[in-house]
Amino acid sequence: MTQKLIRGRLLSFKRAPHSLTDTDSYAYESDGALLIVGDRISVAGSYGTVKAIAPEGVEEVDHRPHLILPGFIDMHLHFPQMQVIASYAADLLEWLNTYTFPEECRFVESEHAARIATHFYDELLRHGTTTAAAYCSVHKTSADAFFAEALTRGMCMVGGKVMMDRNAPQGLLDTPEMSYDETRAVIADWHGRGRNHVAITPRFAITSTPGQMKAAQALAQEFPDLHIQTHLSENHDEIRYTMELYPEATDYTDIYAHYGLLGKKTLLGHAIHLSEREADALSEAGAVAVHCPTSNLFLGSGLFPMKSLMRREKPVRVAVATDIGGGSSYSMLRTMDEAYKIQQLLGERLNPLESFYLMTRGNAEALSMADEIGTLEPGTAADLVVLNAASTPAMRLRMETVKTLLEELFLLQTMGDDRTVVETYVAGKAMKGGLAGE
Repeated sequence: MTQKLIRGRLLSFKRAPHSLTDTDSYAYESDGALLIVGDRISVAGSYGTVKAIAPEGVEEVDHRPHLILPGFIDMHLHFPQMQVIASYAADLLEWLNTYTFPEECRFVESEHAARIATHFYDELLRHGTTTAAAYCSVHKTSADAFFAEALTRGMCMVGGKVMMDRNAPQGLLDTPEMSYDETRAVIADWHGRGRNHVAITPRFAITSTPGQMKAAQALAQEFPDLHIQTHLSENHDEIRYTMELYPEATDYTDIYAHYGLLGKKTLLGHAIHLSEREADALSEAGAVAVHCPTSNLFLGSGLFPMKSLMRREKPVRVAVATDIGGGSSYSMLRTMDEAYKIQQLLGERLNPLESFYLMTRGNAEALSMADEIGTLEPGTAADLVVLNAASTPAMRLRMETVKTLLEELFLLQTMGDDRTVVETYVAGKAMKGGLAGE
């Protein structure tokens, strides 16, 4: 089994930080090292300690003075939307109908799906993202391409064949029976192969009839350990239309609750405009509200009240995501810069410890996978990102005056992007350059 010693400054979170001075929430080594055995972190600590334990002659990779963190985790994005990013539209529903739905129709072609999958994973790795929860298209071919590429690269990925049987072009519609059968086939073909996790994925209530929601419910009952992902309360027009389609429901959240789709592994994209009742329902179910800041701003959907949801008497679990292609950047650093600004507009503060916790351990906990990804703990997968806070001339100049780790993290969040990512490791292998990185 191959062994490798990776040296640099290490940062990993033990729990959510309570404040900027909460040094107990994270572990930091100014001259640290990781001993990687096979695809796992075997030892983490100071360089001297790890070097003394490592076998003689072990391969060393020296990333000093850069910062080594767990690989970033993206909790909500759309694999078929790479070619609709930066499409001009007034709002969510116009954007979907004008650009997104026609583009997703192309994913019936396996060759096209495989080509975009290659670019999709290249882009994630270039930006330091090692795990993501993604929507495929309605076609099983798209899910096959998505999971096949993840398997080739050894990445831990969550994804699902979208279920939609109304309010979309004919080429994007299935039926309740087809969506059930094809999701079961995707589960049989891919779930548990390599590091693949299949999610039950009704797109949102507008594009699913009650019959299809019952099919999703049947899948959730049959496969209770699977993630469920869908969209909730992103846009006021969307909410109004949803309630016209489901007039018997108390509110948008009640639709998903009625069909047994709310639980600890439910990932709800956006969830911006929630009533107190809805926030209580999410809290009681343990469901996750996934904040997509660049998308919310780009489509004018609204300002997600992250801090107020987190500090409620019944707190709501929160995660963060790019939401490509409504989102405008593949970078989790750019994503958290926009998340910071949204909280500023709401009169709240999001400190850099919270941001880096959310991108790593926080999102891993939201996926119920913190024992596998999101930290530098021994025994976990060696999924890592190496960051250079002096990667551009402007950042290098600012770094001359940076005195603390917190200032460096805030600089990385505010000005960092793909150029900041020195290397991305997946299961111990350097992968920023794609498969050639092996």
